[in-house]
Amino acid sequence: MASQPANVLSSSAFALLDQEAHALLTRLDKVKPFALHETMVPAAALPPAVLSTIDRYLIIGRRKVYQMVRSFLHWLHSPARQSVTAETAYRRFTTLRLRFNAALSQFDIFADALTQRSEQETGVWLAGLDVMAADALFLPGDYYQMPGVICYLDRGHGAAIRRARTRLPGGGENPVAIIRVPRERMVGSGIASSLIHEVGHQAAALLDLVESIRPVLRELQRNGGEEQPAWAYWDRCISEILADFWSVARVGMTSTLGLIGVVALPRYFVFRLNLDDPHPVPWMRVRLSIAIGRALFPHPQWDQLESTWLSYYPPEELDEQKRRMLALLEKTMPVLANLLANHQPRALRGLSLKEALQVDQRQPTQLAGLFQAWRASPRQMHRASPSLVFAVIGQARIEARISPQEESQILSRMLTYWALRDTLDPSIHCARPAQIQSSATPSRLAAYSRR
Repeated sequence: MASQPANVLSSSAFALLDQEAHALLTRLDKVKPFALHETMVPAAALPPAVLSTIDRYLIIGRRKVYQMVRSFLHWLHSPARQSVTAETAYRRFTTLRLRFNAALSQFDIFADALTQRSEQETGVWLAGLDVMAADALFLPGDYYQMPGVICYLDRGHGAAIRRARTRLPGGGENPVAIIRVPRERMVGSGIASSLIHEVGHQAAALLDLVESIRPVLRELQRNGGEEQPAWAYWDRCISEILADFWSVARVGMTSTLGLIGVVALPRYFVFRLNLDDPHPVPWMRVRLSIAIGRALFPHPQWDQLESTWLSYYPPEELDEQKRRMLALLEKTMPVLANLLANHQPRALRGLSLKEALQVDQRQPTQLAGLFQAWRASPRQMHRASPSLVFAVIGQARIEARISPQEESQILSRMLTYWALRDTLDPSIHCARPAQIQSSATPSRLAAYSRR
């Protein structure tokens, strides 16, 4: 007769595993879909299609874990476990518990983004930011399938994105894009810079921009001569540079001023050249944003802003190595800005980035003209796309046509308007944000827009 393992699963060890496995099932049963337990006013809620996408993804994940636990219990009560050691049985359980924890971690990722929507006023603003993010991501021409986008606030200066269709902790593809934006920037035009930068990361992934432009940068490295280190550096930072490009293309100088608000730190950090950081050195990142602005929106305002930035951080008392590298970056910067503006990725079917982003419709003089028109007839603002509104209001702020207080009041009202519009007219949920017209909204919304 075969002897049993020395550390065979005892009755007490079996009972503990049985109880722990049933405890996992009990906790899984307590996790309800967001549609059943999140409390928020309708205007702050996610579009039904986006919420159902998230709930469906999480329910499928929990169902898999539930089936795994049931399978473990079936094995635990079968004759097969009689010859298994306690160590082996518990190792199998710990693997199961890791999968359980991963399922709850994924739930918490979305819960963090949704719970804030119960906060008075903030929840509605977040719904408005969702609309703006979708508008900033939208390109006429059906170049990619638009993922859902949800926003939430967190402390700190910078923003971050968990892109749609990327791997979540524990496995599985993220069903929507989740953007964390800095709470300290609510509400002003600067929020557009951070938000649309993160949208730019999602757009770059959908258009495969990084891999599309990398061969061009690598060729410039090979033939760059003394400029080779600069092109190698731009290549390392290209993901962040493309996101900055998208932001400038959408909201113009509003983006660059918002960037300054993030990277304006003590001098040591502004000139810190960290070759492992995917972000360009802050001093040069602002200047590259200005160079992109010049390439997309030629106007003297960019020279004035660059002069101001250099007066804040004059490039003095730098060591020779850093001075040389910054000089190379400065020399190649205009070439890079024009390269980005005129790049024709395969996904755009012959269009350049500046053509696809329709930057000819957002020149500074046009933005100033729109602001004048909206002053005379405020309801015209409600017919514009959200990113255009932020571009116009940001331009007006730059030109000192409105105060920071008025800027905040206008944008708060518009965020609420966009959230309410999408709530009262579900047919327009992020389908073609740039083409949405307020005339299609119900009379209740028209009444609100007159306030």
